[in-house]
Amino acid sequence: MTTTEPAARDRAAPAPVTLAEALPVWARIAALSFGGPAGQIAVMHRVLVDEKRWISENRFLHALNFCTLLPGPEAQQLATYVGWLMHGTRGGLLAGGLFVLPGLLAIMGLSWIYVLYGEAGPVAGLFFGLKAAVLAIVLEAVQRIGRRALRGPAMTGLAAAAFAALFLFDVPFPLVVVAAGLVGFLGGRAGHPAFRPGGGHAAGAGGGPYLFGDDAGPRERASWRDTLVTLAVWAGVWLVPVAALLLVLGPDDVFSRIAVFFSKMAMVTFGGAYAALAYVAQAAVEQYGWMKPGEMLDGLGMAETTPGPLIMVTQFVGFLAAYRAPGALSPLAAGTLGGLLTTWVTFAPCFLWIFVGAPFVERLRGNAALAGALSAITAAVVGVILNLAVWFSLHTLFRAVRPVAFGPLRLDVPVPASLDPYALALALAAVVAIFRFRAGMIPVLGACAAAGVGLRLAGLI
Repeated sequence: MTTTEPAARDRAAPAPVTLAEALPVWARIAALSFGGPAGQIAVMHRVLVDEKRWISENRFLHALNFCTLLPGPEAQQLATYVGWLMHGTRGGLLAGGLFVLPGLLAIMGLSWIYVLYGEAGPVAGLFFGLKAAVLAIVLEAVQRIGRRALRGPAMTGLAAAAFAALFLFDVPFPLVVVAAGLVGFLGGRAGHPAFRPGGGHAAGAGGGPYLFGDDAGPRERASWRDTLVTLAVWAGVWLVPVAALLLVLGPDDVFSRIAVFFSKMAMVTFGGAYAALAYVAQAAVEQYGWMKPGEMLDGLGMAETTPGPLIMVTQFVGFLAAYRAPGALSPLAAGTLGGLLTTWVTFAPCFLWIFVGAPFVERLRGNAALAGALSAITAAVVGVILNLAVWFSLHTLFRAVRPVAFGPLRLDVPVPASLDPYALALALAAVVAIFRFRAGMIPVLGACAAAGVGLRLAGLI
């Protein structure tokens, strides 16, 4: 028995919490949600499990494992899940909605600044520096996720195959995810040891008693009839606006394309924001021509430096897409609506997944086939993020790349003479700061942004 157990038993259980009392706590979590999903999950664990003792360690991890199985941002869905667990649908809407709101407002404001003043010296320099820092952050994400996911030759092979499929053969991202999940599902079902789940996200030991312990039931219990009603309501919230745009504006209008594309993305973005960005960047830059490669990095820099899910970078993509094809609207009005539409179709499905799936989530516990699918997808995501890192590197460090095709091979090759020495120097400095000196993300982003502004004002970039 550990020394902390008697003290935990002597504690009084937390007093019941009303929805109004929960609001400032969820607002605090939303305001502190920097640093990507790992940092956001750590903040939630510290507040919900350690400080407030609203939910036990086991229930927190069980909810997190379920959210990891879903497409979309796992941290936002975890907030929605815990809010639902404690206060039903209203609690889920409060927790999940607040988690998105600060990032929505911040990215919208930065998008306006970007299109109005992005070519001005200081602003252009700021984004030049952010690109170099983001490159180092993505490389660190490869290492962090790889350390957790690649447990043995089978998982390493899946990661390598995913990278090769994307980088060398231009295989669509959703197909890579589906193939990896199928391999893991079959391996887990067969009982292969390579596809047994690991520890997942670590979390420190909490000290109960808890307001919502291991044996407590959720506030809302859904029958199959309730579930079908919930499915119909939230599918309507998500898809009725999409159908209306297609009917009124036609499939070729920019708003229709935004609604359809990001609705598809919401169904296949397993593995978090970094994995989804490879899919989004490829389509937004190469298929639709909504933005340039460097602008995708600018958007990721915005998302990295603001609270909220990193997938909020998609709002910037939707903003630029509509801003550049405004139709009868002013560019700023079109961009604002395009950004809000993107956020709507990105996050409405997240509430659907939780409100429909959470009442039956216990049925997923101990399912070896589903656990194997998750393990395989997580391994493949390492290869996806590595592909993203290489793609970012080519378009950050070189001013020009040329496509090369040889049989089934399709890849971009940099033009050596177009190497940008200042981008290279900033990227190397960011890599050294993160990997050698363990510098935090926010200080690295701030230092690189300041260096970019200085270089721009000095006339060097």
